[in-house]
Amino acid sequence: MSDVFVSYKAEDRRRVKPLVQALEAEGYSVWWDEQIGGGAQWRSTIESELNSAKCVIVAWSKRSVSDEGTFVQDEATRAQQRHVYVPVLIDKVHLPLGFGETQALPLVGWHGNRADPRYEAVLAAVRRCMGGKARPHRRPVAPSGVDRRTVIAGGAVATIAVAGIGGWTLFKPPASAARSIAVLPFANLSGDPSQDYFSDGIAEELRSALSRLADLKVVGRTSSEAVGKEDAETAAKKLGVVNILTGSVRRTPSVVRVGAQLVDGRTGLERWSEVYDRTPGDAIKIQTDIAQNVAQALSIALGGNGGSSLTVGGTSNAEAHNLVLQSRQAMEQKTKEDTDRAIELVSEAIRLDPNYADAYARKAIILVRRGNGYASNGAELARYRAAAIPFAKKALSLAPTAARGHFALAVIYQNQFNIGAAWSEVQKVVQLAPGDADYLSFYSYFVSRLGDQAESMRAADKVLELNPLDPDSYGNKVGSLFDARKYREAVAFAEETRRKSPDLFHEPLLLGICLLMVGRLREAQQQFALGKPEQWERLTGEAIAFARAGDKAAVEQKVQRMQQIFGDAASYQYSEIFAQTGDRQRALAALDSAWAIRDGGLINIRVDPFLDPIRNEPRFQAIVKRMNFPA
Repeated sequence: MSDVFVSYKAEDRRRVKPLVQALEAEGYSVWWDEQIGGGAQWRSTIESELNSAKCVIVAWSKRSVSDEGTFVQDEATRAQQRHVYVPVLIDKVHLPLGFGETQALPLVGWHGNRADPRYEAVLAAVRRCMGGKARPHRRPVAPSGVDRRTVIAGGAVATIAVAGIGGWTLFKPPASAARSIAVLPFANLSGDPSQDYFSDGIAEELRSALSRLADLKVVGRTSSEAVGKEDAETAAKKLGVVNILTGSVRRTPSVVRVGAQLVDGRTGLERWSEVYDRTPGDAIKIQTDIAQNVAQALSIALGGNGGSSLTVGGTSNAEAHNLVLQSRQAMEQKTKEDTDRAIELVSEAIRLDPNYADAYARKAIILVRRGNGYASNGAELARYRAAAIPFAKKALSLAPTAARGHFALAVIYQNQFNIGAAWSEVQKVVQLAPGDADYLSFYSYFVSRLGDQAESMRAADKVLELNPLDPDSYGNKVGSLFDARKYREAVAFAEETRRKSPDLFHEPLLLGICLLMVGRLREAQQQFALGKPEQWERLTGEAIAFARAGDKAAVEQKVQRMQQIFGDAASYQYSEIFAQTGDRQRALAALDSAWAIRDGGLINIRVDPFLDPIRNEPRFQAIVKRMNFPA
């Protein structure tokens, strides 16, 4: 039994959360429907809590006073009957008939300040319901300002160039930041955790659609999900944006209800909101409508093909769309079995809608990743890459202005080592989706391999801006510095990031090779030891460390172990290792083998420092020429 029951419309959850937190800080136990677990009998749970609470706060808003607010109105009626009813206003609204006799306490625009007289009035009403007694154990109030320890523990990390500048200052919105947004995870209100893929997919596809608008900064998925439980103002501050898009999804076999709310992160005030009750087949149209309304609310001129670009490559088939969302979730598991499952799901989506361009593009990408990640030999690797080509080309024939199709083709051309053709596709990707953090990260990686390190680092910094709470953003930055041969800066950045925010740097093997390059062999070996025993990155790093230490017997042991596990699929790594031992002939032979099987590592050939001992060899130069690097 809880002291306080809070009744509100689900779409107002983030606006109600500060009130819940404030009352809990006073020592009261508060029940609100965020606490319903997966599979719970939610109606009976709500009724039980409503009937036992000593005080019922009803949050009246535009939603809860409308026809869609019947649950809130029913709960308010029950609270009136039990004489435990405390009404509060979070919007300026007229209460429904029958609820006007008790004066509602105004909380419009209140954001959690417990010293605010409006909150104190609510607290006094709660105490009256509780018999006039205050709770004895009050929890300390968090400071209203940003605490430096909080910044260090959970925030973006200062780059080495501006070391000493605290926390979020790196990501403060510039003067034009009004056109910046984070799409937070949409809440799954279906009562079934297995439906998470659908609500997560809706939010991700909204990010993808909005990132196609050139004038809009869209925060990447990982960072958006990292602040998913924060209120709008806190989330906006941590992500360096002005606008927050939140929402919820309740899905049944007969109806999909999607609620969306655009909030000004500086004030917590709503800029736009809508609730959609549609058949399951209309979920795709709902996404488009939300994206268009957000663009209009932010005064972004769609112009030209802007509006149509939000839906390019999509489908009108609800089940095909559902299967693609499921395949996306399967790929996140990063196992061979889940990758195969993702291929099955997206193949079925294509069968249901043969004109679903995005499904074709996704299948091409998944096939390449299946080969690169799990092929047991060169022949199998080649088969998966070849199988991907027709799907990428079909995607582009159906939707030539969809970024994902060009991305799929770029990945395929890269793996075929037609680097010039891949570069052409990469440029199209960033032109069509300039605000997509994942595509920009790939762009940073790719231009680095072309030798344009200044552009790579510029893009890496942009990725950090778009995805400041994603560890991959920091790994991308370290990799860019390594490729630029700024090894000391790479080590300093990685160590500083790990010291200030351990959750933001997860790449000990990358740090290990940077340490190798500055002669810190023992520390490099310590980092390599953090990898999995049969991980090729670890084994390669350890072999090169032994080579640098002059222990050729240990090098041979590592190479033999790699050959047992990977066979010729690790030919590029053998070339790196033998080049470091000074065995030029074996290094060149391994490089020839890498070319014969089209080993993916060859993309690094122009910038890889471990190959420097054989860089001027004619056989080395011949392979570089075959790869068709652009001028």
